[in-house]
Amino acid sequence: MKITPTQIQYLYQFTRQRYVEWYDLQTELVDHLANAIEQKRQENPNITFENALELEFKKFGVFGFMTVVEQRQKALSKKYNSILLRHLKAFFTIPKIIITGLIFLLLYFVFYVCTYTQEIALFICLIIITLVLYKQTKFNKYIKNKEKETHKKWLFEQQIFQYANGVAVINFTSPMVQFTNFLTRKEFIYHHYQILFFALLFTCQILLFYIIYFEIPAKAQSYLEQTYPEYNFETI
Repeated sequence: MKITPTQIQYLYQFTRQRYVEWYDLQTELVDHLANAIEQKRQENPNITFENALELEFKKFGVFGFMTVVEQRQKALSKKYNSILLRHLKAFFTIPKIIITGLIFLLLYFVFYVCTYTQEIALFICLIIITLVLYKQTKFNKYIKNKEKETHKKWLFEQQIFQYANGVAVINFTSPMVQFTNFLTRKEFIYHHYQILFFALLFTCQILLFYIIYFEIPAKAQSYLEQTYPEYNFETI
């Protein structure tokens, strides 16, 4: 016996009530539940829709859908990290390596030659933190407005626009702040290899910041359509 449209909507509500808030995960679970219920009703025509649903849901264990959610989050996080790494690698190949080289040489010159190196390093940190907070606020507003318009949340979209949370701000800036402490030590400035290392570190941090907050969000539409073919219809 086929599942009716009303029952499909009930299954969506069923998943939402069990803390599955993302439409893509809801759809996967609804498809699974609907197929399982139809199979059970073919095997036993006397079983009700509700009983078949209850039996199938019990298979998910005491944690319900949470295990599925965690697995999907890990899979999409791995996908995002793969995209991030691909973008980062592009900055070490022609033609973007020219930009990377210029940033690196500029930072090396600043750290090695300039008198106010510590102040400049802290100023760079301040700029990045300010931009991070601004972009994160903007992304959060975008996600909320999108949810109000479509009444749907997409897990990968949320990861793209909310990947850099408060922890990421610390990850971006803490190595830079630690470096400024080294700059206050007189013996440090005579070791070229250390300055080379931290210039490279700063360069990578700046590139990651640009990729996470500007480059990947600019291509989010394409990545989301690749992940969810139905996402395209939501944005028309």
